[in-house]
Amino acid sequence: MRLASIHTYPVKSFHRLDHDVAQVEPWGLAGDRRWLVTDDAGRMITQREEPRLTQLQPSYVDGDLVLTATGRPEVRVAAEPGELVEVSVFSAPVLVSRADPAADDWLSEALDRKLHLVYLDDPTRRAVQPGTSRPEDRVTLADEYPLLLTNTASLDVLNDWIAEGGSDEGPLPMTRFRPNLVVTGAPAWAEDGWIGRRVRIGAVTFRPGGNCARCVIPTTDQETGERGKEPSRTLARYRNVNQRMFFGLHLIPDDTGAVRVGDEVTVID
Repeated sequence: MRLASIHTYPVKSFHRLDHDVAQVEPWGLAGDRRWLVTDDAGRMITQREEPRLTQLQPSYVDGDLVLTATGRPEVRVAAEPGELVEVSVFSAPVLVSRADPAADDWLSEALDRKLHLVYLDDPTRRAVQPGTSRPEDRVTLADEYPLLLTNTASLDVLNDWIAEGGSDEGPLPMTRFRPNLVVTGAPAWAEDGWIGRRVRIGAVTFRPGGNCARCVIPTTDQETGERGKEPSRTLARYRNVNQRMFFGLHLIPDDTGAVRVGDEVTVID
């Protein structure tokens, strides 16, 4: 098995960045999901309710966040501590820093609604949800766990199922699932059997945190923001456990270091 691709999402629910190499930190890949959009009430805004977020492109330049969108000038935001405010991430409070008001203005004009950009200046503030995690495990602003791994062979089978079901929406690209790490060379759904073991990618070892339950976001085309019915309809038929649809595997870093496209992926006990 090999690592086929690496992705980060500097702003939660914005477009992705693709990498040849990335640094694994205790709370996930460096730069991943350190920024978040909220409304006036401090409630997080994601693609679940605002698929137009797919059209906003983030990047890092000399450590600063740069946001671009078609037809709009870019805005550059310093990644530094600021006034602390409490925001709601899945109804749980998280302390974050306010970003430059110019970023709020840029977002509000881009999406024609009042929005705010905030920054998780201290990634040790948010604990991973209890269950398969340890008390010391931390996560940035990702949904549940520090990283998400997916398997190209599993997507191939899912796309076969979509075609067999008569849908004209497939084949779907892996970008729909917004993974951090994509592996190739494993059998379809092999990742289900990695829970309770360890996964080593290059020289870095991870603990699987469980399968990833999918929401509406994978039905959103990550290039256009358009929504369909797949893969939710097919996952509900083939990968449904207690009304939860699963695709992908959560990971928690056991240590830190660099991972690179082409790295060997090994499952260990």
